[in-house]
Amino acid sequence: MISALITTVICACLPLTILTGCSEQVEETGIPIYYISNTETKLEIHPVDIELTGDREQDVTTLLEILKENPESLMYKAPLSYPFEIKSYKVDDTRITIDFNEEYKNLGVTTEVLVRAAIVQTLLQVKGIKYIFFNVEGESLQDNMGKPVGRMSAKTFIYNDGNAINTYDEVVIRLFFANEEGNALIGAYRDKFYSTNVPLELFVVEETIAGPSGQIEGLYPTINPETNVISVSTSDGVCYVNLDSGFTTTVGNVPTEMAAYSLVNALTELPSVDKVQILVNGEVPAIFQSSTFERNEDIITTLTDDEEPIVETDGES
Repeated sequence: MISALITTVICACLPLTILTGCSEQVEETGIPIYYISNTETKLEIHPVDIELTGDREQDVTTLLEILKENPESLMYKAPLSYPFEIKSYKVDDTRITIDFNEEYKNLGVTTEVLVRAAIVQTLLQVKGIKYIFFNVEGESLQDNMGKPVGRMSAKTFIYNDGNAINTYDEVVIRLFFANEEGNALIGAYRDKFYSTNVPLELFVVEETIAGPSGQIEGLYPTINPETNVISVSTSDGVCYVNLDSGFTTTVGNVPTEMAAYSLVNALTELPSVDKVQILVNGEVPAIFQSSTFERNEDIITTLTDDEEPIVETDGES
């Protein structure tokens, strides 16, 4: 069994606390807009009385315009009021790509993280948008460690109680994807940063569902990418994975049992996991005789007879 290799790297991710105390009640109406506190230490919500139309292009434009204007309260700062500009933005299916000018790089490390978080959390309210990508002068935004930030989703920035610094770990995990015929699995190492607010088992499940990065030819997805994770937990060596019904919709020519083993083999690479129980909406799928799986080495193959380990780098999936 190959264990995950984790190298801890503390990144400049500050606690993103929303104040809802007695002295400052958040209004119930309007679209929540994320601003930066005047002290530049946390995010604040200030609802704005608008309605989103459902037209993605129009709604993104509306929210970006709002994010440029400072609210009346001097306690907040608009994330797009800082001295940089958006050169362009593109709405494409479930993603938004925003390209900043060079001045974006002049933001302080902590301020940049807060600016990024405020923009992401606000824009993810647009119907159908799941991911935000940031570029600077056409190149992928990099964090203060020189690593590509990559796509950001609702789970990228997780709120805490304001006492702990969010950290990101660099992790090398071994995932398993299908071969062209859909009758075997091929292992691929993925080198990526993940938030330590997220259990590593959940990270492995989500990365498996996300599928191959496209960097390596010959790897095919095993799980319907529309599958949602209901819960993941580990106890006494058993990892319990509860997915929604999207899991039972096959992708390509990969049978559901092979999809299950892509999760099982990836999760049992972790030292904390010996077995995996897979449920769909809390129940054993009819196609399974049992919900509990052990690692299956017999279905693992390689792209060639003599090859180096397949490694995918951090970045867009």
